[in-house]
Amino acid sequence: MAELKKEPVDATPNVSDVKAPAAGAEAVAALDKSMGRGEPILQVRNLVKHFPLTQGILFKKQIGAVKAVDGVSFDLYAGETLGIVGESGCGKSTVARLLMTLERATAGEVFYKGQDITKLSGRALKAVRRNIQMVFQDPYTSLNPRMTVGDIIGEPYEIHPEVAPKESRRRKVQDLLDVVGLNPEYINRYPHQFSGGQRQRIGIARGLALNPEIIICDEPVSALDVSVQAQVINLMAQLQDEFKLSYLFIAHDLSIVRHISDRVGVMYLGKMAEIGTDTQIYDHPTHPYTQALLSAVPVPDPSAREGRDRIILTGDVPSPANPPSGCRFRTRCWKAEERCATEEPLLAIPERFVEGTTPATHESACHFAEERSVLVS
Repeated sequence: MAELKKEPVDATPNVSDVKAPAAGAEAVAALDKSMGRGEPILQVRNLVKHFPLTQGILFKKQIGAVKAVDGVSFDLYAGETLGIVGESGCGKSTVARLLMTLERATAGEVFYKGQDITKLSGRALKAVRRNIQMVFQDPYTSLNPRMTVGDIIGEPYEIHPEVAPKESRRRKVQDLLDVVGLNPEYINRYPHQFSGGQRQRIGIARGLALNPEIIICDEPVSALDVSVQAQVINLMAQLQDEFKLSYLFIAHDLSIVRHISDRVGVMYLGKMAEIGTDTQIYDHPTHPYTQALLSAVPVPDPSAREGRDRIILTGDVPSPANPPSGCRFRTRCWKAEERCATEEPLLAIPERFVEGTTPATHESACHFAEERSVLVS
């Protein structure tokens, strides 16, 4: 990833006026402490990104903003995989770009080992990026077609020459190719000479080049065939154990997320709706949106399909430029009451589950959160 020569400018005016809503950080921290997870390696607090909507050509005037991310909070611990799921347009990929500072946050904080990286630039940001790398969604457009595989994987060494002397870089690139399951002799080939799965392996090798601690995976297998998806997912799980990596894994496929993730966060319209362990989210969901999302998972067994609890949502997804007041899911929720329109629910452990130790004891942003069993394959 090339070093930024100039700090990107956020086009949103009056950034200091944007207030991130509370997200129940105290409840999250208390639960993490009780589970013995230790200190998180990455902390996201009330992260906000608003993209301005303007009109006019010569004299542009802001008429609104697309609230792509509007108060997201979560923690990532060393050696774990946190999966982020949600429908298209909910803000998952924007969160990934904010964590990499490819986009500047409108408000909020991102702490890497206690340091707020949203305020960094220049050399300080470059040093942090060495430890936080990214694997992009499309293996066809994320690789430069004019560069050989050796140049693509070796480019991080040009930006961070202290990691590998010039005389050893070719050997390191070949070692990385071998680690991700490619022939080291492919070092002089170009991206168009590889299949989609092989290209994504090249992208993973590039992400591993600087020995990072965190890899942000933005739907890394969504563009691949199902059989190739399994190969890449298994490779990533193997690399996590070998290199002691922490993953933020963004995906649409719920089964893939469950397979690879230790904890799962569910996003809806720029906010985190529910977060917990894979068992808590998949087997004991408490937020209505999570329950509806899981009920939509196809079930291959016809007999099981007949008796499943299917939830059909009505209405369209609201626009992020004009989200509903209060709870953003209320316009499609069968539990919605007047309170949902006037009071925004916090991402916290529901009061009815605070004193318990059941799998339903996890964070859920719903005034009327309750456990509901949903049959999934």
